[in-house]
Amino acid sequence: MSEVSVGKVLVGADVIQEKVREIGGEISRDYAGKRPVLVGVLNGALIFMADLMREIDLPLEAYMMAASSYDGYESTGIVEIIKPLDASITGRDVILVEDIVDTGKTLDCLLESMQSEEPASLEVCALLNKKSRRMVEVPIKYVGFEIPDEFVVGYGLDYNQRYRNLPYVASMNAAAVNGAG
Repeated sequence: MSEVSVGKVLVGADVIQEKVREIGGEISRDYAGKRPVLVGVLNGALIFMADLMREIDLPLEAYMMAASSYDGYESTGIVEIIKPLDASITGRDVILVEDIVDTGKTLDCLLESMQSEEPASLEVCALLNKKSRRMVEVPIKYVGFEIPDEFVVGYGLDYNQRYRNLPYVASMNAAAVNGAG
């Protein structure tokens, strides 16, 4: 069996960093005078959230939670919250930070869970948006990039826990994703 490999670069490292600065500035303006709470979704949003936090010129709090509906490349179709939020967001201005929004099922589940805690506001910031696969419509206020229906890795996104450390977002080699890799 040959090594699983990365395909073409879809979003380069410099382009990502410029977009993160842009979104950070937008959040800073939108939440001026407030102290937003960023909630990142592990593990994929870790790098994006770390970079984004440094671009927000406001006092803020940051927490992580984890949910999954994937086993390797395949979605199980069942969303499971693995690590719930371990802080109160009642009455707070919350921004949920996601690496990618695909079908919308995971995000919908997370938003429903967080809404039950009655935050003052709840918005979504996603690095990548894959609208072509959407099964559940979800509100995304801050979007980094619209991407095609390809399996992607890099900048926090993985394939079987690999490739998260790439500074760019790339598609996976089609043969690898289809099991021939």
